[in-house]
Amino acid sequence: MRVLRTPRGTRRRRAGIPASAPLLLGCLPGLAAVAALALCATGVERKVAAGEPSADGAPSPYEAPRPDIVTRARWLGDAAREQPPPRYDDRVVAVFVHHTDTPNGYDCADAPRILRDIYSGQTGARDWDDLGYNFVVDRCGTVYEGRAGGIGRAVTGAHTQGFNHRTAGVAALGTFTAGVPVPEAMTDAIAAVAAWKLGPAGTDPRARVRLVSSNGLSRYAAGTAAALPAVAGHEDGYRTSCPGAALSARLPEIRERAARLQHRSGGPQEGHSARAGSSDPGPLRSAVAADRRWGP
Repeated sequence: MRVLRTPRGTRRRRAGIPASAPLLLGCLPGLAAVAALALCATGVERKVAAGEPSADGAPSPYEAPRPDIVTRARWLGDAAREQPPPRYDDRVVAVFVHHTDTPNGYDCADAPRILRDIYSGQTGARDWDDLGYNFVVDRCGTVYEGRAGGIGRAVTGAHTQGFNHRTAGVAALGTFTAGVPVPEAMTDAIAAVAAWKLGPAGTDPRARVRLVSSNGLSRYAAGTAAALPAVAGHEDGYRTSCPGAALSARLPEIRERAARLQHRSGGPQEGHSARAGSSDPGPLRSAVAADRRWGP
């Protein structure tokens, strides 16, 4: 998908600190809040140790470290448009891998500009409420925050029609059709994001999970419980060639690396997937359009 710059329309200038920062800082005591504020101001979320408490206060045994992530404030700046508030799920139980279908021969220093172009195309001409992906990874392995709502939260995306709830969308910046080399740094970064996002739910990246389709335009009729890979390609949930044959071929390797980052051994552990995870997106504006971007 090639995207063109479109008129920016009404925009509001964003400060260097993400909008979610005050809420997050309010949960931190004294000096910890000051330290977190300093990290937010730099525009990069740094790694945190494995074993952080989960939503119920108990550490997950399979938590993986959070990779370094470039925040929206840093790459998007004053190009941000007015948009509805983000929507959230209770957890992330699966990750869908995409490619952006943009040229591959970019300098990694230009990745923020390319992201702004993609954002402009999706929120401008296509009239989406925000970037569809939760995260984007460039060929040098740099991870960028995508959709707004908070890096550490289960933000409902708009990346895989029928399966946007309880999932995260991670897009590889480029086009990875058959025969195109997929950089090792890129696959390592995708694995790191998957391991980190799936850890709190206890999801084994090598397992399959049950997700309920919310839309008959996906590969499954609305209401159907589908058993999908915990780290899936877009094509697993929707009729598309995304993320390209070359990147799809690397998914088994990505799953294995993500499992190692969660300190797992042996074969896939699938007990966590016995209960279906609802993927009903509710009244998400432009949800139908959000996953037709690559065509059938």
